[in-house]
Amino acid sequence: MWAATRRGGVDLSRLDKVPDSLGWPLKRDGMDPPARLAEIRATEPIHTLTTFMGIKVWLVTGHDLAREVLGDMKSYSTDIRPYVGKAGAADGDIGGLGFTDPPEHTRLRKLLTPEFTIRRLERLRPMVRRIVDQQLDEIAAKALEDEVVDLVPTFAFAVPFLVICELLGLTDERRETFRRLGAARFDITSGGAAFGAISGSREFLLAEAARQRLDPGPGLIGQIVRDQGDDISDYDLGGLADGVFTGGMETSAGMLALGTAVLLGDAKVWAQLQDDAVDVDPIVEELLRYLSVVQVAFPRFVKQDLTVGGEAVRKGDVVLASLPAASRDDIYGPHAERFDPSRPPRPHLAFGHGLHRCVGAELARMELRSAYPALARRFPEMRLAEQEISYTESSIVFGVESLLVIPGRDAKVSSS
Repeated sequence: MWAATRRGGVDLSRLDKVPDSLGWPLKRDGMDPPARLAEIRATEPIHTLTTFMGIKVWLVTGHDLAREVLGDMKSYSTDIRPYVGKAGAADGDIGGLGFTDPPEHTRLRKLLTPEFTIRRLERLRPMVRRIVDQQLDEIAAKALEDEVVDLVPTFAFAVPFLVICELLGLTDERRETFRRLGAARFDITSGGAAFGAISGSREFLLAEAARQRLDPGPGLIGQIVRDQGDDISDYDLGGLADGVFTGGMETSAGMLALGTAVLLGDAKVWAQLQDDAVDVDPIVEELLRYLSVVQVAFPRFVKQDLTVGGEAVRKGDVVLASLPAASRDDIYGPHAERFDPSRPPRPHLAFGHGLHRCVGAELARMELRSAYPALARRFPEMRLAEQEISYTESSIVFGVESLLVIPGRDAKVSSS
């Protein structure tokens, strides 16, 4: 999907549809990746996905080779900007850490990394808990009006959205505009239109960076302004904020919704979460591996001829790594296609790997570790409604359109 043009060639942002030959790895069978990915992983270390607009696109599906490709910044570039015309922000730059290479990437990431250290994130824990509790109250209120509640707007979307708004220091009156702009940016079914969605939210954050330059807020944007002053431009600051949003919003929303659906289908684990003494970490890590909601890592543009998985890959080719396929690799033991929190722990690729590994991974973990047990303890009798789950279609970030549940007894009310 990313490699539809060469420099000076077709503008990818003008595509009206992504062909199935390129987009089929983003589809799912329920929560599972397409069976075809497993077949490819078993027989081909690297697979010719398609030749599109004259560019050969390769697909990597195994864990070890995906990790190798994602960790190699000498052989690949992730700079997509020359391929999207003027679809992004100023001068066609859609920005963000994921779409830049060193030394620019190194300079920008150094500005952001201090804000995501364990020590600084620990200060956010009470805020995350407050937002989770606030949304649990909203679920309870909705349940008084209707037996069935949609967890997407009340919980899965709301929790990470409000966390990011507070993290960035957005005022209440600006949050609704931000919410609308961020809704469709990960959907590839409309082809290049997705870049317009990226542009809209990015332009909002560029304007917000300029506003907080004059009146720094209490969040990350204001903190970087106070720390860096004129050493960072509004353009770079807005790009960093957009990267935080891109990395932390839709991914966490997908994990909260899909993870809840998985947990509600496993009565034993749901009961374990209700115990105050439960170690939630193995459950969260297994959900991250099992779901791998980020369906494909940032595309790697090949900078020089090389051999990958025994195949000759040429300069100008593109290599895509399927994270859901890599997460179902036999390296995770037997029945890797199943959710099993008791499986021996092993590092997964849900947050990517290497230079472009998600900088907000620990914040995402904090949200999930807080949200799942809190939901189970507040609504121990919650169950999925008798309706088919509405999954997103062909999205870079896998999720659900809605998740209807019957909350059942409100333990907070019952025990008061």
